[in-house]
Amino acid sequence: MPSLKKILSIDGGGIRGIIPGQILVEIERAFGVKVADDFDLVAGTSTGGILACAFLLEDLNTPNTPKFTSEEVVGLYFKKGEDIFDVPFFHKVRTAGGILDEKYPADGIEKALKEYFGDVWLKDLLKPCIITSYDIANRKGHFFGQHKAQKDIDCNFKVRDVARATSAAPTYFECEQIKSEKGTDFALIDGGVFVNNPALVAYAEGRNIFKIEGEEASAKDMKILSIGTGYTQKSYPYKKAKKWGMAEWVQPVIDIMMSGASEVAHYQLDKIYGTIDNPDQYLRIDGDMEDTNIDPDMDCATQENMAKLKAFGQQLFEVNKGKIEEWLGI
Repeated sequence: MPSLKKILSIDGGGIRGIIPGQILVEIERAFGVKVADDFDLVAGTSTGGILACAFLLEDLNTPNTPKFTSEEVVGLYFKKGEDIFDVPFFHKVRTAGGILDEKYPADGIEKALKEYFGDVWLKDLLKPCIITSYDIANRKGHFFGQHKAQKDIDCNFKVRDVARATSAAPTYFECEQIKSEKGTDFALIDGGVFVNNPALVAYAEGRNIFKIEGEEASAKDMKILSIGTGYTQKSYPYKKAKKWGMAEWVQPVIDIMMSGASEVAHYQLDKIYGTIDNPDQYLRIDGDMEDTNIDPDMDCATQENMAKLKAFGQQLFEVNKGKIEEWLGI
């Protein structure tokens, strides 16, 4: 019987990408599992897309080997987080604190992505991947894929541009226009606006690219590890919300939209895998941050808060260690 295809999916969530990143560090330490070696398809949205690209980046000096260790991937946040989410005084004044323009200038994130990814092309990543973004000009989802880029130069982009596009969160960073290797322009924003949890997208892509004995793969042929970036049960009381206008609704809408998209994808996959003999082939790991002292804001990149996010990732791993070990052995 053919072995099961292994899919990794990582949610969006800004600086909270430290959580799934650290979970993957702990998985490697405990079980020797490396993303670039042991998964057949990696999916990511926003910060999850950046993580996917970083885990799959090839070391040009050692072919077929990842450039970064898992610890170095998580270290990206600690080294560059404060620079990415930095608001120069005059930018704050010019934008009226992010009301008249994006909250953060793009210089910080673009410099960090250039430093980490250089001029590497999407087609040269180590494994098939699916990175989400949204095309605002053509009004449709845009899915970057290493396997697509290898077949079509119009699907091939610089990895740093892929990472920038998938993380161009409205109100936080300006939208991004990038060119394919063919020269086609694409105007893109953060994939989190429609698919913050890309696990269902990964499932669909897996069915498309994996063939089992000549047939399209189905749920029974694939196992999915889906990792979230933490969540809160933040409520919006009716008495306050009923008086809100456009300005007041912006941040709550983004929060509700992203968390709602994640919940729906999990619900659907849980039902899909509930129809097969071994529903545990699908494993979702996420955690409630409500009773912690973590600031859940996507842009809270203080060293103190990032350390708490890292510790939370370690905690989630320990809580789910048995389930992860079982999933790996399926």
